[in-house]
Amino acid sequence: MLDKTVEERIMLSLNHQEGDRVPIWDYLDNRGIYEYFAKDENDYTKGMIKVYHGLGIDLCRGFGSSFAMSDEGKSNDHGVVSGRTWWQTKYPIQTLEDLKTYEPGRITQEQIDSWVAYNKRMQELLDPYTMYVPGIGCGFHATYGLMGLELFSLATYYDRDNVERIMWAINEDNVRLSRAAAESKLCPIFFIGDDIAYKNAVMFSPDFLRETFVECLRRTIEPVKNVGIKTIFHSDGYVMPVLDDMIEAGIDGLNPIEPLAGMDIGYLKKRYGKNLVLVGNVDCSQVLPLGTREEVIEATKECIKAASHGGGHFIGSSSEIVPATPVENILAFYETVHKYGRYPISL
Repeated sequence: MLDKTVEERIMLSLNHQEGDRVPIWDYLDNRGIYEYFAKDENDYTKGMIKVYHGLGIDLCRGFGSSFAMSDEGKSNDHGVVSGRTWWQTKYPIQTLEDLKTYEPGRITQEQIDSWVAYNKRMQELLDPYTMYVPGIGCGFHATYGLMGLELFSLATYYDRDNVERIMWAINEDNVRLSRAAAESKLCPIFFIGDDIAYKNAVMFSPDFLRETFVECLRRTIEPVKNVGIKTIFHSDGYVMPVLDDMIEAGIDGLNPIEPLAGMDIGYLKKRYGKNLVLVGNVDCSQVLPLGTREEVIEATKECIKAASHGGGHFIGSSSEIVPATPVENILAFYETVHKYGRYPISL
């Protein structure tokens, strides 16, 4: 069971109210911080739980494999979500002809039950100090992930019917997972992650995204929204051209709000106020891995100052704590939140 103080801190901010301090949301993939908190722990999952609890991370969507330098160059087996491998060394769809005959694998009820059980188990393990937030995609990223961006872009012009046939099938699987999360009341928060953008632009035309991705998103959100569960949506990059559409489709929060991609958390706070929970934003590509300790502290304070007042902010990195991030910068980041993120904010 989640600690009452942690739960209250999260729920108040989720509902745009101030608790005792700004909740911390993050995803860690860093061997150094593992060694700092859990070097004698042989069970990796238990070790990462020590890390999250030691750093005071209130919410997470999981953690990375945190490979050591000695693992450099070794092959890595990526996880399977909903019966489908997300990262491919060879795309299942290689040509437009392949697209015509490809049939996406469909998840079974047994896999859905296993997914629910896995999420419950992770929540139990991360209790009492960290809320584990279950998450899925909505089907859009998974579709272009079957063929790569180049072929996907061509296919949207030359064979959109088959692109959408595959997309809606994958989306339906994700809707079923969303429905299972709603029925089992897994968590008051749900995470949906589909990358649709890069620095300073979306990867596809806004009109195309509205006709496909946004509809996938809407369908996936609906089951959890109907039972009062709030959805945090994740995409790297600059999502402003379709942000209003995503809000209309039902998202309650946005992650990771990359500053170097052109995402301005201060502007978002002013424009969307109590309509959007802002999640993340401290730069993980330059400041956290390459900055000085002082620069990390300053960037963290600036993020708190811009977004934390009034609640509605889960502070964290602008995606994840990557392997190259020095331990001293990781510690400085979270220590700064604990010191300056207490309400009322006095920065």
